[in-house]
Amino acid sequence: MSHHPAPISARPTTPRWRRRGTKPLAAVGLSALLLTACAAPGTNPAAGPSESTAAASKEKEAGAPTPRLVYTYDGGIAVVDAKTLEPVGNNAELEGFNRLNPAGDGRHVLVSTGDAFRVFDAGAWTEPHGDHSHHYVADPQLTELKFEASKAGHVVRHADKTVLFSDGSGKVETFESSALSAAAEEGKLPATDVYTTAEAHHGVAVELEDGKLLITLGNEEGRTGIAVLEAGKGQARKEIVRNEDCPGVHGEAVAAGEAVVVGCENGMLIYKDGAITKVASPDAYGRMGNQAGSEKSPVILGDYKVDKAATLERPTRISLVNTETAKLQLVDLGASYSFRSLGRGPAGEALVLGTDGALRVIDPLSGTVTSTIPVVGAWEESETWQDPRPTLFVQGSTAFVTEPATQSLHAVDLKTGKVTKSAKLEHVPNELTGVQG
Repeated sequence: MSHHPAPISARPTTPRWRRRGTKPLAAVGLSALLLTACAAPGTNPAAGPSESTAAASKEKEAGAPTPRLVYTYDGGIAVVDAKTLEPVGNNAELEGFNRLNPAGDGRHVLVSTGDAFRVFDAGAWTEPHGDHSHHYVADPQLTELKFEASKAGHVVRHADKTVLFSDGSGKVETFESSALSAAAEEGKLPATDVYTTAEAHHGVAVELEDGKLLITLGNEEGRTGIAVLEAGKGQARKEIVRNEDCPGVHGEAVAAGEAVVVGCENGMLIYKDGAITKVASPDAYGRMGNQAGSEKSPVILGDYKVDKAATLERPTRISLVNTETAKLQLVDLGASYSFRSLGRGPAGEALVLGTDGALRVIDPLSGTVTSTIPVVGAWEESETWQDPRPTLFVQGSTAFVTEPATQSLHAVDLKTGKVTKSAKLEHVPNELTGVQG
């Protein structure tokens, strides 16, 4: 996944809701499942009226999963159907610069608001029921649930664990991704485990399949590397291995074989099979601070910057790091890109959205650009990283690309290499993410 260059504290306010074309309405409570022939777990037909049961009347069973896209705009959050690109339900009015992160349960999105990770319900989900599943849709809503944080930062999803990192305190809070939906239905948060780093910094953490925890090292003055802690709970985790040869450590990604990487200002660190390996940049300053990984590929896609003094460097080269061979390949695309330009396709192909408006599909092993798909008009990255710019988000075999200049959203079929649908949005889009439904 791509990551922002630096943390920022938003100006959280009490959200207000408005339905399109009507006067503001009060937010409804957390939803409860419709009572059907296959009643969902936790429903109680005999229970008295409540906000939950009132909201249930708005829920509908769907015949298939209903993927949705969530985007921020100046002052709020909106949702569109991922298949039709049509608006869905209500907009959440939320001031400040807000960041979006999939929660990992296929239904919710976590909104980094500065002092918390707010839980946004995208209103589409699937529940297993014996030998089959039921699919549901409801109006999206910004719930009152939130994980308290100090400078809410990165959110990482891996191995059915969601890990939240608070830059202002070093708090690392972990929960089972799949547990969020059930907990939210009951109006509460899932059980979490908390570990606090020795010093607060703009960092990131990843919990591995075996329960080990990878954390970044640093403080307010600088960031130096990573450490891996044994499986366990809270502060009882003991350190297993560390590497501090990673100035300016930033971002994370996971490749096939559970190789976890973080970027440095002079290369990349790879943690795999209990050992940390450094891949050095060919330049004294060669920053790979934003990365995108895929479980289908051993290769990590990263950016590549060489001008430390630049107010904003507009690189044209990307990095491809093979986590099996620890080899680095640089590929010149002939166009610059931003930290929101990196993605991976369903087969592990590397995707980069260039400032020339084209989406490049790259073979990660050879570095060959296999296709170039025109999607948006030419654009230039703003020097203010919070400003809207074309943003790439991949869900399944579709690449979604925003175009702030035309207030549009485009869907690209990665199998055919064609733009299959475009839509005008209600607002100028900034961040973009989605849920599978």
